[in-house]
Amino acid sequence: MSFITAIAILGAVLLLLALASAYLRWLPVTTSAVCLLVGLGIGPVGLGIVNLDIRESTHWLERLTEGAVLFSLFGTGIKLRLTFGRSAWRCAYLLAGPVMVASIVGVAVVAHFALGLDWGVSMLIGAMLAPTDPVLANMVQVNSAQDFDRVRFGLSGEAGLNDGTAFPFVLFGLLMIGHGGFEGGWVTHWVLKDVIWGVAGGLIIGYGLGRLVGQLMIFLRVRHQDSTLSPNDFLALALIALAYSIAWYLGAFGFLAVFAAGLGLRQAEAQSTGSDVPSEHLTHTITGHHELPPEHALAGSVDELAPPQVAAGVMMSDIMAFGSLIERSMEVMLITLLGALLWGYWDWRGVGLGLALFVVIRPLAVWALGGSRALLSGHQRALLGWFGIRGIGSIYYLCFALQHGLGDEVARTCTSLTLTVVALSIVLHGVSTQPLLDHYERRNSKAVD
Repeated sequence: MSFITAIAILGAVLLLLALASAYLRWLPVTTSAVCLLVGLGIGPVGLGIVNLDIRESTHWLERLTEGAVLFSLFGTGIKLRLTFGRSAWRCAYLLAGPVMVASIVGVAVVAHFALGLDWGVSMLIGAMLAPTDPVLANMVQVNSAQDFDRVRFGLSGEAGLNDGTAFPFVLFGLLMIGHGGFEGGWVTHWVLKDVIWGVAGGLIIGYGLGRLVGQLMIFLRVRHQDSTLSPNDFLALALIALAYSIAWYLGAFGFLAVFAAGLGLRQAEAQSTGSDVPSEHLTHTITGHHELPPEHALAGSVDELAPPQVAAGVMMSDIMAFGSLIERSMEVMLITLLGALLWGYWDWRGVGLGLALFVVIRPLAVWALGGSRALLSGHQRALLGWFGIRGIGSIYYLCFALQHGLGDEVARTCTSLTLTVVALSIVLHGVSTQPLLDHYERRNSKAVD
């Protein structure tokens, strides 16, 4: 598929979604499910416009998925305004840590004993399917910086953290395949470099950079009185690029660094305003920025707000709008391409593996490791157990693994199982998300920590 064809497909699908938006909003499906169906229609099983071989397209597909995940991780970090000691963060820590590890082990056990795969391949598949997706999970994530609901906050924090914390386990699976077992002392090196430093280093680098740059930009814009004129999209691009590249050069995980950079930038905004109300919440209607619906805005004029509030509010609102546009555009292209790929890689074994993950492994892990009943109600645990949406992050890890010397049979198995599970997640979660969220909102008022 040529670059021009890819751009034409993106334009056509975006136009279709724009024209049909009034109808799609009443359907119990997400945009991703529609894009998957469009991809099937233009693939070999349909019109035959797109005929992709993932082994031949691995390099550029890896870069596309990498970019989509980076923008989404940064945008997720920007949305999470709560300080780290608050209890809502505990949900994210538990989901991205113990629950994710239990899910990896559970998938590996099923793949080994039910599908007859080697332990190394089983661990690799479990790790690739481990991260919940920040790109496709928009509907179940926080709605704004003031949304502290533990289900949405926990899922947002999990999606931001586990795209990075899954990386060591992807490397673990590749190392197991390469070494044929645990001989050679590589496990100790993996623990020290990839688990301890890779995770901690990525978080420290990204958070420190985001916090420093955020404070510096707010200070300069207040001092020079250019709060509403500076190109905030440049700031977003700069932070994503610098956090990712610095972490990579220092041997840490760039995904975590980018997510933490968004968190650091948001914390800089919170410190500059000295208020529990997000500054963009105060300023968007009076400066022309619309992160939140008008009925949630506070009336006033720029003169009634402190200069740091104006500077921080405009910066946050612009960055979130810019990141959301890029993220949604890349989501449309990648899920459409997944639909086109799916016919050639569909594997019924992946249906069983996916159902085991969605219906048994993750729900049991959430119930067992999701903290006390004081933290989460039974209804909240059930929702968190179901909303483990797999997507573009898993496709990125698949492409990453394919670039590291997998044999033809192993590569085919990993590809078919991963793409099938991701497609199944898009359909099942896409159909169930809105009805379950509507039921949750009717049953529970928003939980504020």
